[in-house]
Amino acid sequence: MSIRARMMEDLKASMKERNQLKSDTIRFLQAAIKNKEIELRPNEITEDEVMVVVKKLAKQRKESIEQFSAAGRKDLADKEKAELQILETYLPQQADRATVEKVVAEVVAELKATTIKDMGAVMKQSMAKLSGAADNKMLSEIIKAKLS
Repeated sequence: MSIRARMMEDLKASMKERNQLKSDTIRFLQAAIKNKEIELRPNEITEDEVMVVVKKLAKQRKESIEQFSAAGRKDLADKEKAELQILETYLPQQADRATVEKVVAEVVAELKATTIKDMGAVMKQSMAKLSGAADNKMLSEIIKAKLS
């Protein structure tokens, strides 16, 4: 089942349950996907591009949580956390740190990378191998540690 089809099913279920937060979050996600679709016209939007939109919104939520927590706005941070949990249901299962480190070690060996100047190539190859299953921030930290 595609992400968009799953979103429609979840939206119908949340509306029946009268779960306003979940309904609003899914509608916001659908609007963001529609905007991306309009931007890509006349081409059709792919599942990968839909996944990029979901990741972008999840990243925005994480940043908002940090900002609200720093400002002492627990109420807003909690709302963002709830929205983030809903968005994460549409993302692939995230790889743990050990798996990411293993993939980075393989890529570094393949590319014979030795200095921080090789970080871009290692990052690109690692992201391709992990195919969205790792947080880019964590991936970047691991690569920096490996190459320095």
